[in-house]
Amino acid sequence: MRFFLIAALLGAALLAPAAARAEEGDPARGRSLFQRQCQACHQAVQPRHGVGPSLQGVVGRAAAAAPGYNYSPALKAAGLTWTPEVLADFLGAPTTKVPGTRMVQRVAAEPDRRDIVAFLAQQAAP
Repeated sequence: MRFFLIAALLGAALLAPAAARAEEGDPARGRSLFQRQCQACHQAVQPRHGVGPSLQGVVGRAAAAAPGYNYSPALKAAGLTWTPEVLADFLGAPTTKVPGTRMVQRVAAEPDRRDIVAFLAQQAAP
């Protein structure tokens, strides 16, 4: 009986970090997704703009605040701060979240959005 209790407790302890990671997202998977789905327009590791603005240091930053990029009037007026939740919502439906935004590419799957946001959260501002 004692063996089963110890095994159950150990199993729960080992599964808790995996569940927390699943809730927070997988930055390694997010990097791969970012490279496939976002990197044609955005940089996250380098502080330079492309078709879209650099996303280096985006988590916690006010929307339309990266210097040197010509943002849409809609995004400038949105008054958003890129928290992980706001980023995930925006990636899911950019033109719904900010009508008039130039960003039209969406990430349909919620786990993919969560992983991309986890990757972006690791990219510190220059």
